[in-house]
Amino acid sequence: MRRRIEIGLLYSREGSYALLSEACRTGALSAMAEVNADPAAALELIPVERDPRGNVDLYGPLCAEILRDTSARHVVGCITSSSRKEVIPTLEKAGGTLWYACPYEGFEASDRVVYTHACPNQHLLPLLDWTFPRFGRRGYLTGSNYIWGWEIGRVARDVIGASGGTVVGERFLPIGDTDVGRIIEEVRATRPDFVLNSLIGPSSYEFLRAYAALGLQDSHFTAARCPVLSCNLTECEFDAIGPAAEGVISAGPYFRQPGPGRAFGSSFEAAAHGAVRTLAALLSHAGSKDHVTTADLLASPAATPCRIDPETHHTTLPVLIAQVQGGAFHILDRREDVAADPYLSRRDRRPAQSRPTLAVVK
Repeated sequence: MRRRIEIGLLYSREGSYALLSEACRTGALSAMAEVNADPAAALELIPVERDPRGNVDLYGPLCAEILRDTSARHVVGCITSSSRKEVIPTLEKAGGTLWYACPYEGFEASDRVVYTHACPNQHLLPLLDWTFPRFGRRGYLTGSNYIWGWEIGRVARDVIGASGGTVVGERFLPIGDTDVGRIIEEVRATRPDFVLNSLIGPSSYEFLRAYAALGLQDSHFTAARCPVLSCNLTECEFDAIGPAAEGVISAGPYFRQPGPGRAFGSSFEAAAHGAVRTLAALLSHAGSKDHVTTADLLASPAATPCRIDPETHHTTLPVLIAQVQGGAFHILDRREDVAADPYLSRRDRRPAQSRPTLAVVK
């Protein structure tokens, strides 16, 4: 007899980030279907879905409902960092664990969260390191006005400044706001070497369309001279953006490539799929033991698709830098097996040559 294991799914199927949610949901459900179709599997995974409908205030109550009204102890879900932080107190109170399959801004290591996508040393830092010698160190920063945008901007300012570069401008938009005219005018006026885009959803789509139009007016604002950089743009948003995605340079652990092997629609789908397959492997290895903690699960010697640090709950991932060319991502650079460093504690982000000389003041 297989053990029936209920797994919570907490994704919004409408709102500004619905496309990202749908990608994650697809990955999670496909992984559950694969486990259930495997005749050798010891488990049957039962999805228990709740839809917050893009309302951040519903994440906590719906997560509590899953953990209270079902046997699920593990929830795969959340897209924004705001929604993730909303459910952590609920997880702590009810003894649940969130499997979070989205790139995020770092500086968190909750005992109640397993992070299966990238953090800044796996997306932002390598992206900037790759960009500086090729395009320059004068950057314009834009992002959505919440945790992701603020923190990516903060780390980018630190890294750009430490490298001897300059942030020529920075502007945030409320989530869902598509009034990008002032951003475009500031970019036109400051003429940066690159634009780091941390907008999400329709805000990002409209910015990319407006930037593409600017490039038709002035060749400085083209991918060859002043590219748009992203740490979260993936294939799942191409249809919504259209041709304006062309030339964007993005960093992440996975981009769909032609050839043999399993092809996921995007890194969001791949990370959610890996989360469920890893969880299934760990639960199967644990057997019928009750009340196995997440720390115990992650310390298990079981073979799993994801290598997760049992101390930080973050995943070791490849780092790929890719550019949209001809409607698909073309890989520009690859780094294998980069261990997550969520607090950037293993990197000197102020190289010696860029440090100011300190004088003793009496």
